[in-house]
Amino acid sequence: MFERKKLIVSHAPFWHIGNRVTARSYHTMLAAAPALIGGLVYYGAPVVAVVGLSVASAMLWELLLNKVMKTPPTIGDGNAALVGLLLAMVFPATMPWWAVITGTFIAVVVGKQIFGGIGSNAFNPVALAVAIMMVSWSDLFDFNGMLLDYDFKFSAAYPLFTAKHFGSASVDSFTIGDLLLGQQVGAIGATFGLGIIIGGIYLIIRGIIRWEIALAFLAGVYATAMLFNMVDPVRFADPEFHLFTGYTLIGAFFLATEDSSSPVWFVPMLIYGAVGGIMTVLIRSIGAYVDGVILAILIINLISPLLDKIRPKALGKVV
Repeated sequence: MFERKKLIVSHAPFWHIGNRVTARSYHTMLAAAPALIGGLVYYGAPVVAVVGLSVASAMLWELLLNKVMKTPPTIGDGNAALVGLLLAMVFPATMPWWAVITGTFIAVVVGKQIFGGIGSNAFNPVALAVAIMMVSWSDLFDFNGMLLDYDFKFSAAYPLFTAKHFGSASVDSFTIGDLLLGQQVGAIGATFGLGIIIGGIYLIIRGIIRWEIALAFLAGVYATAMLFNMVDPVRFADPEFHLFTGYTLIGAFFLATEDSSSPVWFVPMLIYGAVGGIMTVLIRSIGAYVDGVILAILIINLISPLLDKIRPKALGKVV
């Protein structure tokens, strides 16, 4: 008699390199720590409230979805906590509690779980949530109104707002050092530029994100801003200003590089990042919104599947 053997056929990938969702989530949260610490130093106790509520409510929404859908709990993989943390980073320190909970609901339920959970979302959940909130409650992202009247030590206005409405001369007082060290009004995790860069470099070294996307995004911002500045230096700010203000750095390192909504091939990643950077400056310079990073990321998320059709030539030849 022949010995019967049971063969198991599974879908790709067939070779696991050891990366796990949990490790990637916690490494990304660790990379976000310098920027968050900078936000805590500059804005104080309100940061703790916004970050804590955002992380906790994001995990709660995911757990409730697991219960409703009768699936095993997935909050242990850290992805829901990461979504809540990144969302808090792009909020002002005075974001109302109801807006924080609404944002995490949109990000986790609409942006992630409705698409099928982690790895299946077509759009970055954080960018999608912020975009919907910006359209619905634009005042919440008016950093001048949300922060300058609060008891913070900064008296300078939101740099991007000032540059857009009063021209490049109005922001000449902002040096690169000031912007890198957080001497500006902005979101909790987007103010301390040097901290974001440190976190981004850490993620690249660890292999959590691809450098092609981040650097192409920044290059697209720089090149497009330089062209606008050359055409009209009085109206449009210099490219260094655009690199270190608003959501540029956090968008390049933490949002545009999300795995499921970005390409996987080398050339598509370069195009993806560059288009995001170009769209960011176009929206900032001639669009209706002060900061174009969030909308630019949603646009490149949309074209990501098309870009991934640009594939390297297969090895071998037709016989």
